Amino acid sequence: MVPVHRRRKLVGRFALAVLLTLAIVTGSLAGLTLVYSVDLPQINDLEHYRPSTTTDLYDRKGRIIGSFALERREVVGYDDFAPILRQAVISIEDKSFESHWGINVFRVAGAVWYDLRNHGRAQGASTLTMQLARNLFLSSERTAGRKLQEAYLAIQIERSFTKEQIFTLYGNQIYLGHGMYGFEAASQFYFSKHARDLTLTEAALLAGLPKAPVSFSPLLNPEKALRRRNLVLTEMEDDKAITHAQAEQARKAPLGLHTAQPEMSAAPWFEEEVRQELEKRFGAEEVHEAGLRVETTLDLDLQQTANSAVADGLATYEHRHGWVGHDGPGKLENVLAAGIALDDYKHPDWIMKTHPGDYVHALVTRTMPLEIHARIGADQVLLLPEDWTWTGQRYADALVKPGDVIYVHLSSAMEGKARRATLEQDSGAEASLMAMDNTTGDVLAMVGGRDYALSQFNRATQSERQTGSSFKPYVYTAAVEDGAKPGDTIVDGPVSFGSYTPHNYENDYKGTMTLVNAFAESRNIPALKLAARVGIHKVIDMTHRFGVTSNIPAYLPIAIGAVEITLQEQVASYSVFPNDGLRVAPRLIRKVSNADGITLWDDNPEVKEVIDQQTARTMMIFLQA
Repeated sequence: MVPVHRRRKLVGRFALAVLLTLAIVTGSLAGLTLVYSVDLPQINDLEHYRPSTTTDLYDRKGRIIGSFALERREVVGYDDFAPILRQAVISIEDKSFESHWGINVFRVAGAVWYDLRNHGRAQGASTLTMQLARNLFLSSERTAGRKLQEAYLAIQIERSFTKEQIFTLYGNQIYLGHGMYGFEAASQFYFSKHARDLTLTEAALLAGLPKAPVSFSPLLNPEKALRRRNLVLTEMEDDKAITHAQAEQARKAPLGLHTAQPEMSAAPWFEEEVRQELEKRFGAEEVHEAGLRVETTLDLDLQQTANSAVADGLATYEHRHGWVGHDGPGKLENVLAAGIALDDYKHPDWIMKTHPGDYVHALVTRTMPLEIHARIGADQVLLLPEDWTWTGQRYADALVKPGDVIYVHLSSAMEGKARRATLEQDSGAEASLMAMDNTTGDVLAMVGGRDYALSQFNRATQSERQTGSSFKPYVYTAAVEDGAKPGDTIVDGPVSFGSYTPHNYENDYKGTMTLVNAFAESRNIPALKLAARVGIHKVIDMTHRFGVTSNIPAYLPIAIGAVEITLQEQVASYSVFPNDGLRVAPRLIRKVSNADGITLWDDNPEVKEVIDQQTARTMMIFLQA
């Protein structure tokens, strides 16, 4: 038996060894903390921290029309997180959140020890506060050094902010998959509701995402997401946050997703033009992260009218040119012929939510002599004989076949579970439209093509098209400056200019007529004679004075529109006539403010005198004839 004095001596030595070990560990941790705290951000900066938020675009009446963001985030307060959500997060991520001072010493020490033994592969040991520090200030590198930096920052955060403030910052900052940051944005994305309205199962699902948003995504990996959600429920039960009965019932429930299909923007081409202009002025980072408020010139009501006008106009054009079907240019695509199963096919149009009145592509799934069955995503569509009368075909199975991608105009009528639609055609024809307030230059509406999902090319601003007779006002303006009057006469008759012998569109001649009548009837011969009289170079100079930037060749046929100009330039040029000779440059943005409401840019119309007032008013006589 060991003597008492010897046992005391051994205990003393053991106690001394423990104290020395603790001193060494503590000193080492303190030293490492000092080393890794060099050049870390100041926590005081967090008091003024503003998370990356969405830049919103508003129309001229204050209605939101679109937004830009690298991180989709809706910043909310502590009380906007449902209590059950807060508890779910704490149970799975940081059980001691309410009591710790920023770090869990034993977990951090264990993680560092594991890292040292495994050559830089640190284990997780982060509290909510440490996760917040990492997300705000540090990289996602998994090393002991970064873990110590996390710990240092977490302690500082805990000293400066309350638990409610810390959770609020965390709840608005954390990434939750599919471009969603913060529980409010994620709640709206996954469940189409606010974070304050989440149920137990919904809260548990979101609480399980921060660990691995991609791996546990309920959209990409629903089985993994279900297991992770149930683990959260088990942890909540262990913490007595919910009862066993509640946990059991919740574990049996499905994921319950209710992802909202995004709405197609009413003005996608306009929004893209605004984005490009903003990025030139403020830079991409400011535009996508600073939460700007952008007051645009768009009128949402006029834009929707413009969208309908273009779509209906294209439908009328297609009807006039006849059904193409499976033959010739613009023929129907068949997915079965391309080796794609009907159930696997997805058209780009289907990303966005559709509504009655929309023109959209559909996939034919079944045909009968007097019925066409199709689908748009998961929605069923039905067409009956009166819906394809214009094609000249009587029977559906002679018109289309399963696997064909058709173009339809959705009706508000339903036939059982299927929506009625009329058959249209997308032969590849395009159109564009731009409406501008001539007094301010405000672009009120812009349509850049048939379908933004298929083509983002903006035919209103980027496409140069032959102007046709819309070029003639430049000719007549040059003639008026040269002394011509509306009542002057000119002979509309056969004429040759060297080897060039032009004709009127109607292939007839009307003899002597006034200039104002020749203009009103858009006769080609008088326009060419006027251009020859004043000189084609003067006509070209006049066109450039109006703001047209295209390189125009000095050939007489340009007088009747053999020249390519963008729609935007034509619209801006025509504003000169009602503006008494002043050209007001088109503008898309009226004012830009930052998140604090401070004006960063107030855009004033750019005005330039092109022609004198008398010439402009004389041209208005021509235009009103």
